[in-house]
Amino acid sequence: MKEYERKGLLERVNREAATVGAEIPEEIEIQGEPIELQSFVFEIKRRDTVPPGERERVEQAKRNLRRERLERLEPIEENEVSYDRGEELAASIIGIDRALDALEGLDAPDPETEAERQKAADRKRWMSFLKKALGRDDAGGASGRTRF
Repeated sequence: MKEYERKGLLERVNREAATVGAEIPEEIEIQGEPIELQSFVFEIKRRDTVPPGERERVEQAKRNLRRERLERLEPIEENEVSYDRGEELAASIIGIDRALDALEGLDAPDPETEAERQKAADRKRWMSFLKKALGRDDAGGASGRTRF
């Protein structure tokens, strides 16, 4: 493979938006074992949160996917493969990244819930500030300051 081709493949797999529009592979071989990746990710994502019994399974899957990603990236970095094989590896790396993105976002709250939490925290900080500024203690009584 030519140097500019290798650099192009590396840029493609390391691009921030590389996974946009990418599909999770139906099946992937990790450490010689075939895994039905797409169905695993969809099964886990179907739930709102990861149940405690499934957390270790998901964490192990993420570790295995990260390891596999590195193993597939190395031959491209070291220029040990043909351009065609590099293309195949790059496509599979992007699919792995797409699966990792899906699994990483599982415990993140939805934007509406996060916005409500943020509003509540802002209100609490504002009320605390007002109490201090007006010289009131936490019990709601007045401190030694004179109020106007």
